[in-house]
Amino acid sequence: MFRSASRLISFSSVKLTSVVLMASLLSACGFHLRGDYSVPEELETMSLTSYDQYSSFTRMMKGQLRMSEIDVVPPAANIPNLHLLSEGVGERTLSLYQNTRAAEIELTFRASYRVTVPELGSKTFSTSVTRSYLDNPLTALAKSVERDIIEDEMRKLAASQIIRQMARLKADIEANEQLEEEQEALLKVEEEQYRVKTFYAEDAQGNVTSEVPAN
Repeated sequence: MFRSASRLISFSSVKLTSVVLMASLLSACGFHLRGDYSVPEELETMSLTSYDQYSSFTRMMKGQLRMSEIDVVPPAANIPNLHLLSEGVGERTLSLYQNTRAAEIELTFRASYRVTVPELGSKTFSTSVTRSYLDNPLTALAKSVERDIIEDEMRKLAASQIIRQMARLKADIEANEQLEEEQEALLKVEEEQYRVKTFYAEDAQGNVTSEVPAN
């Protein structure tokens, strides 16, 4: 009995050690748990607007922003903005019963949104989530409830995808700043290269002439 208990404790310790080691490796490799996405400093405070301020998707998006430690504030000219443009659920039949009724249905949730960062401009994105389920006509009410649950899950996943996309905006912002710096440097080089200087001198008869040195 004591030997079995000792083996059980030993096995549990090995499992715990393995889990901790795996978590450490994933963290070192740059992986994060769902919901743990680092957004750029420019977006740590932002406003949320929507085509429908009272929709389920808007509420879920606001909750996802707060879970990501983003301070949601009222819209202002100097505050970044996330604007939900549209959302919708489409479906298509994957398989049929013998009586030609739909047996398996694929649902696709699509949303489009725009992120505006002051002094950097706006960028429009879209995201989609696809799920499928079996439609049993004998349990129509239960399947209706199941579909509602699936659609809510797709909305939550879409909100999470939007956070991930905003986290990647940091690289876009940095790339844009680097591009602007390179363009400014190139303009300075061109100005130096093509700058025209005029020198004035007098010829033998005392007339004033101008000379433009060749580059």
